[in-house]
Amino acid sequence: MSTPPSLAQRVIAGDVRAVARAISLVENADPSGVDLVRHIFGSTGRAYLIGVTGPPGAGKSTLVDHMVATVRTGGSRVGVLAVDPTSPFTGGAVLGDRLRMQSHMGDEGVFIRSMATRGHLGGMSRATADAALVLDAAGREVVVIETVGVGQGEVEIVRTADVTIVVLVPGAGDEVQALKAGIMEIADIFVVNKADREGADRLAFEIESNLSLQQFEPDQWRPPILKTTATNGNGVPELVDAIWKFKAHSAPMQASRRRSRAEDPLREIVSRLFMDHLEGVVLAPGELDAIVARIVARETDPYAAAHELLKRVLKRGDRDPGRGIP
Repeated sequence: MSTPPSLAQRVIAGDVRAVARAISLVENADPSGVDLVRHIFGSTGRAYLIGVTGPPGAGKSTLVDHMVATVRTGGSRVGVLAVDPTSPFTGGAVLGDRLRMQSHMGDEGVFIRSMATRGHLGGMSRATADAALVLDAAGREVVVIETVGVGQGEVEIVRTADVTIVVLVPGAGDEVQALKAGIMEIADIFVVNKADREGADRLAFEIESNLSLQQFEPDQWRPPILKTTATNGNGVPELVDAIWKFKAHSAPMQASRRRSRAEDPLREIVSRLFMDHLEGVVLAPGELDAIVARIVARETDPYAAAHELLKRVLKRGDRDPGRGIP
């Protein structure tokens, strides 16, 4: 079995087997996955991350399939992370290795991996961002992240991707959805897929009406509304052109967006490590459950309990420096 440093070297060299192994480590929350990310992190930051989101049944996978083919004509190496629902029996991705993208299986310039949400809300797996880092380190210039499709609350992708594409389809209640908050507010590009269906023009009009209510500065990017028919690839080249236009337009703001992308996981990691330290070192077994029971019984409140726990951690700081933290 490869050690994290040797596996990292193989990932950076572009070894496909090593990339697959590395993604499995971070997806399974293997402790060596943390060491792996540490070793590859200095070789990341070059890939352009494209997020594709939208409700179930919008045709995201078929659209991504044609997008990848179009991007490949420009010579860019592509990685695809398709986040699928979790199997209640195996804990793995329900759709497996994405049978709908079989046309790229013989192309060494395309790496496709399905990832299970494992109950994580927001349309993505917790490990998705780390998996994107693995593909970035492996030299994939473009990484496409297709989210599971959970509706209006699926906004986590905007904190991971450089550009976010929201895919909608006519005839699925999207005319009303276009007027609601949530997923509609994160789009850098709107796509009305299955544009050969009745109602496509009406859906595009509803989205445009929604945009017209917003104030855009003269130099601010206004999300375009594109129509595609992913089954035959119609409109996909125009979509890829819009992605590159957004990339050029947002270049001055890219540093700010990537700073946010670095801050969010940092906060999440610190929160997770704090809780691990709290439960594994500070509290006795079952003590956290007892505190929760007191909150349920209204004997204390969450804020008071949290402050008391923080005090206990700080008091132990000198005696347990770094203990319990990998």
